[in-house]
Amino acid sequence: MSAESRFLTLLRLLANDPAAQGLMDDVAILPVGDTRLILTSDTMVEGVHYLPTDPPADIGWKLAAVNLSDLAAKGARPIGCLLNYALSGDEAWDAAFIAGLGEALDRHAMPLLGGDTVAMPLASARSYSLTAIGEATGPVPTRNGAQPGDILYVTGPIGDAGIGLDLARADPAASGPLVDAYRRPRPRLAEGALLAPHASAMMDLSDGLLIDAQRMAQASGVAIIIDHIPLSPALEKARGASTAVQIAAARAGDDYELLFTMPRGLAPPVRAIPVGRVSAGAGLTLMIDGAIVPLPDRLGWEHG
Repeated sequence: MSAESRFLTLLRLLANDPAAQGLMDDVAILPVGDTRLILTSDTMVEGVHYLPTDPPADIGWKLAAVNLSDLAAKGARPIGCLLNYALSGDEAWDAAFIAGLGEALDRHAMPLLGGDTVAMPLASARSYSLTAIGEATGPVPTRNGAQPGDILYVTGPIGDAGIGLDLARADPAASGPLVDAYRRPRPRLAEGALLAPHASAMMDLSDGLLIDAQRMAQASGVAIIIDHIPLSPALEKARGASTAVQIAAARAGDDYELLFTMPRGLAPPVRAIPVGRVSAGAGLTLMIDGAIVPLPDRLGWEHG
């Protein structure tokens, strides 16, 4: 068990309101009158979630996008957000960050409502948090609803952001679709809204296909078999499509596609790629080219 998992176990002793869902999902679901508020918060830390050499405007964009992705996985409409910001000591850097953040907020109609600013000790890593608030008026899919017989889908290829991170680490001036996938993820809000009434379970892919599928299986009390790892043409051109490349793509984080299940025989209302199936039992199985492949020691991103 990772340090993050052990700490979450302690936090669950405090998070006993039904809205918290036992901290088993990425959001809280808070009934308010005839609607439900969807609440989520994400933090990005320099050297952990982004490279110190990443452009500040892209960091601002990404902070908004990762929160919006959580709302997308619940079919929620963004209604506002709160920003906690650690001043960098570089006013031009801060202005560029805010420009990128503002671009993402404007693009997805999520107004900034407030927050807090702090000054960090000299030479500290920069850190930023955003809390997003959404509204759901229809069904809200969670990660615990997958049923035996369901088909598992993703809304797009995976692994691009992982390769983009490698390229940006090697060359801060790198560009192209893979780097864009890492620096400027696209939250699937429209897809999430269309999928929410039909998906039996749904979450976004933030930490990697393997680890997030395992989390869905555990939350739903089922087994999940992944039998297809979809790669983009850009990734295949850069790295090929060997078994090792496919496993690396399935472990990589920051894809922010939607991972969802639907009953067999029902067609998704959005473009989606079938990547596996749900069965009775427990655990995660990976198959490549029709053969079972041992799972890697580390399925995806975890803190500690």
